[in-house]
Amino acid sequence: MKKLFHGTFRSLNSFNYRLWISGMFVSNIGTWMQRIAQDWLVLVHLTHHNATAVGIITALQFAPVFLLLPFSGYAADHFDRRKFLIFTQAAMGLTALGLGILTLSGLVRLWHVYLFGLILGAITAIDAPARQTFVSELVKEEDIPNAVALNSTSFNGARLIGPAISGFLIAAFGSGGVFLLNAASFGAVILALSFLRLDELYQRDKPTDQKHGLSDGFHYVRHRPDIKTILAMLFLICTFGLNFPIFISTMAVTVFHGQARLYGLLMSSMAIGSVTGTLFVAGQANPHIRLLFLSTILFGISCLLGALMPDALTFGLVLVLIGLSAQIFTTASNSLVQLSTDSKVRGRVVAILLAVSVGGTPVGSLLIGRVADIWGARYALGIGAISGFTAALIGLCYLVKYHRLHLYFKKGDIAFKMKAVGDKIKHPFHRR
Repeated sequence: MKKLFHGTFRSLNSFNYRLWISGMFVSNIGTWMQRIAQDWLVLVHLTHHNATAVGIITALQFAPVFLLLPFSGYAADHFDRRKFLIFTQAAMGLTALGLGILTLSGLVRLWHVYLFGLILGAITAIDAPARQTFVSELVKEEDIPNAVALNSTSFNGARLIGPAISGFLIAAFGSGGVFLLNAASFGAVILALSFLRLDELYQRDKPTDQKHGLSDGFHYVRHRPDIKTILAMLFLICTFGLNFPIFISTMAVTVFHGQARLYGLLMSSMAIGSVTGTLFVAGQANPHIRLLFLSTILFGISCLLGALMPDALTFGLVLVLIGLSAQIFTTASNSLVQLSTDSKVRGRVVAILLAVSVGGTPVGSLLIGRVADIWGARYALGIGAISGFTAALIGLCYLVKYHRLHLYFKKGDIAFKMKAVGDKIKHPFHRR
């Protein structure tokens, strides 16, 4: 059969992947609409511009990741991922429905939003590893990095559309209506999962020894210096740098004195860079830690610039750079880990990756929210810049240790070539 897509979009040759990513795109738009509406509800209607309250909700949504890590990794490796995802997606839709009904009835209180945030966080914690690794069943092994990157493109393309729509819908109908629309959007991904061609799914190796469970994942990571480096960089960036709901909402309200529309537009500005970043990674056959190193430097610089911008227009332009660097880093990290990990433990390793990347968010969001309340949003962005530079230093240490520079000559010009010395690292489940 003739291939319709090549290069950056090659994963779309799979019918199952096309169906999956279409359903996820609709659902992701609804998710971003709810995020904006929820932050605005808390920041403007339930509190008086209290960034700490927004930080608490963020913390509650990510706190369950560590507690549920043993089950989420086990579920991703042992359960039928398609059926499992239908269950978790339906459950997330019900939480949006419940919060929407409370908000429209006028009964919603701050503690309600906290409670629904915690419930949503628990469901997302067990959904995410299965959802991230499910792409390996939809495409060929060599297309996994491309499929992961296109997944992120879908997520960030929705970030481009969802916040902008949400800003106008909040002004017209309030946050409650946005929550109900998000609840309906989960139907798209459930339908996509229901109509997949089961005979065209790629069945990966399942673990045969269920005795150790998650410990196999930790044992695997312990022998992989490259994955340990990625996890350390992810922890710093995701804990102290990716607190965008706090950064952007407080900049929009307290610094630029804007309304919901400005908040939505600023989020969409960042999404332009995010989509560009994920498409860039999608075009890379084999992302490398060098790419992570460069993207964290750019992230630190762009956060520092964002903290210094004098108005909403220039801040929005810098947000494009922030979104670009952040998504190159996170998408390439995910692709690198999935492609280099043995399929027998992939679900558990991805669960560890997700736990590390979001596990520090409860602490980070509370800290960033408090800094924004006491010293202002610009100082909070400064912490994000520091996280980028520190992560870059960790990446540089890995490159210095496991790679060496070689000097060579070509047509009279002096050039430098990086040669890997750690390509054949011995570790359990080593892929031959």
